[in-house]
Amino acid sequence: MPASPRRRRRGRTTLMIVGAAVLGVVAGTCAGYLVQADREPTALPPLSQPVVKQAKGEAEPLSAAQDRKVKLDGDLRKLLLSRPKGARENEYAPTTDGWVDLAEYASRYEGGPGDTFDGLVDDEFRRAAWTSWQVGETYEVHITLVQFRQENVVAASEWAENGHYWTGREKDTRSWALPGTGDGMVYVHDTPDRKPGYLPLYSARAHAWRGDVYVDVEIYDSKPIPKAKIMDLAVRQMGKL
Repeated sequence: MPASPRRRRRGRTTLMIVGAAVLGVVAGTCAGYLVQADREPTALPPLSQPVVKQAKGEAEPLSAAQDRKVKLDGDLRKLLLSRPKGARENEYAPTTDGWVDLAEYASRYEGGPGDTFDGLVDDEFRRAAWTSWQVGETYEVHITLVQFRQENVVAASEWAENGHYWTGREKDTRSWALPGTGDGMVYVHDTPDRKPGYLPLYSARAHAWRGDVYVDVEIYDSKPIPKAKIMDLAVRQMGKL
């Protein structure tokens, strides 16, 4: 490793020059104060903005419809999109009451449900609500709202970010920003999953968050899924929150 260059010592002449310069600055500053002290004070111009009178009484609290915190603390299932006309309930739904417990939700993650369970506990998982429906034989929709306590961890946004990372890594994936969310995204996978004896499985997905709720929207079909379908679902679901 090359040796560090030595620093050249400052001579007395350099120190004297620096000291003289500092004294000069101090003397100039003192003279400026003396000149200013002898002058008559200059009147300030009037304020251009009129004085606003303070309102009387107390501000009315927000209604439940306007207060997002009140809305999210209510029945989370009521914030899920309703099943459209002509659709039927998913026959493979893990629950019939719309709630998904911690163990059930963690089991959805392939490769490490145990690690996912631990991660949800660390991130202060509170509850999750879920809805799903089918149209025809192959078109399916799944929407999950996962709520966190967020006393020590801002988990909802982190889970959305994690969803962006893994979903965006898949091959032949297109993505678009989800309007009105800041960092929400929708994804369409153009290459289907193929297994012998099964129809090809195309998918599209959206990840977003609102307050302490992480939003996960999924679509599956045997045909390519257009951007408009996943975008419409995601926008309407975020609007419910």
